[in-house]
Amino acid sequence: MADTTKQAERTAAKLAKQIRAFATEHGGAQGQLAYIGQAGTRIVLVGEDGGWGDLVAPNGDIARGAAEKAGLTLQESFDGELAAKVHTGPYEWSRMAGIQIGGGAAK
Repeated sequence: MADTTKQAERTAAKLAKQIRAFATEHGGAQGQLAYIGQAGTRIVLVGEDGGWGDLVAPNGDIARGAAEKAGLTLQESFDGELAAKVHTGPYEWSRMAGIQIGGGAAK
């Protein structure tokens, strides 16, 4: 049990370090946690400059712990003001269009 707790703490610390690096690179950040089934919990990050990314934690407790360690402000949902901050480029739009019409990913 102690090994499991130590591993969870190490994982949360590693994720927190990545969250802080993202926030530093993007002038600050906010986030939202999304359960993705057996794969764990996705930590969606949105930078103040509109940049975005995500990390995956093994479970919600580790994801929340990492966010707390990093000082990340969490939003309840990914809509409204948080979603409006996200900047997408041609790559994302072409991937989304390709998926919608059955085409391949953008090159």
